[in-house]
Amino acid sequence: MSVDPTFVDEDVSSGSGDDVNMLDGHKRQPTTPGSGRRKRSRKATGDAIVDAMLEIAAASKMRATAIMKNEDRFSISRCIKVLDEMQGVDQRLYFFALDLFENPNARETFIALKSEKRLTWLQGKFGSSSSIV
Repeated sequence: MSVDPTFVDEDVSSGSGDDVNMLDGHKRQPTTPGSGRRKRSRKATGDAIVDAMLEIAAASKMRATAIMKNEDRFSISRCIKVLDEMQGVDQRLYFFALDLFENPNARETFIALKSEKRLTWLQGKFGSSSSIV
């Protein structure tokens, strides 16, 4: 028995798209490329994910830079420099201020105050801390 090489019997489930699908006993029309909703290709989806990740990384880097600038602005070194330039700071108040500068909120307050208010603020903190002990 010889087989004609030009005739090939294709399996019905070959996915040619010309057959009618039978799922749960319901007939479905074959889908053709471009019909119905368009799906993103894997490459487009991957590119979108990469772009989103790059945006997140850039935003994170910008945030870290802003935090570092803010920390530099209210650093202990900067507070000490301003403290050294002040008049009327005795040794006890000076060393109290150094301990106070360990608190980031106190550093920010100290730097944010107008120069003429800083000494009064420090003295008030010093007075309230010595009355607690």
